[in-house]
Amino acid sequence: MRILVVEDDRTLGKAMSASLELAGFAVDWVCRVADARHLMGGEHFDALVLDLGLPDGDGYDLVRTLRHKGEALPVLILTARDAVEDRVQGLDLGADDYIVKPVAMAELQARVRALIRRSAGTGSASFSIGALTLDTAGRRAFLDGRPLDLSGREWGVLEYLATHVHRIVSKEQLIQALTSLGQDLSENAIEAYVHRVRGKIEGSGTVIRTVRGLGYMLEQADEAAP
Repeated sequence: MRILVVEDDRTLGKAMSASLELAGFAVDWVCRVADARHLMGGEHFDALVLDLGLPDGDGYDLVRTLRHKGEALPVLILTARDAVEDRVQGLDLGADDYIVKPVAMAELQARVRALIRRSAGTGSASFSIGALTLDTAGRRAFLDGRPLDLSGREWGVLEYLATHVHRIVSKEQLIQALTSLGQDLSENAIEAYVHRVRGKIEGSGTVIRTVRGLGYMLEQADEAAP
């Protein structure tokens, strides 16, 4: 999953980015509203962690623009503004969560995971599809209770497909979900990861179906097209 962090405090921005990367997220960090708008215009993100007081504008404006355009990107506001009216304004504009600084990095990780789960319609950190169970907090998968041996990238592919179950996911979506700017991941590499994950979840009652020309879909084996 890919996160955009917008924070002009370089010490905090670096710490948040490192913490989220340690938790398995691909992270892009910028310091300005203009840079955030530019990135969101051409890149896909699964969540936005947003400061309010930025050098070239207010984070509220970014939330307002997103929601005015009908974009459902999960937004977590992280700010030093602790007044009730600030919280109310942020949430009323369409932010999904509001945290006052300072924040423990473990809590930040947990709140970002929760936002992504809710946006995918999954309430729990642990959910099952057939005999396959995913623990998104622990970044682990189990087949009939037995842990699967997955690399970081393999886990990322499985998690993204599972949180978009029954929906077609393109190779480009997978690439963007797994990499931040400056990282390189080819479509051939995605094909290889999908092939490995298919082998590891075999027997789970869940399959990764190739939708020719469009991408992949995770679904129950008895629902898959012949």
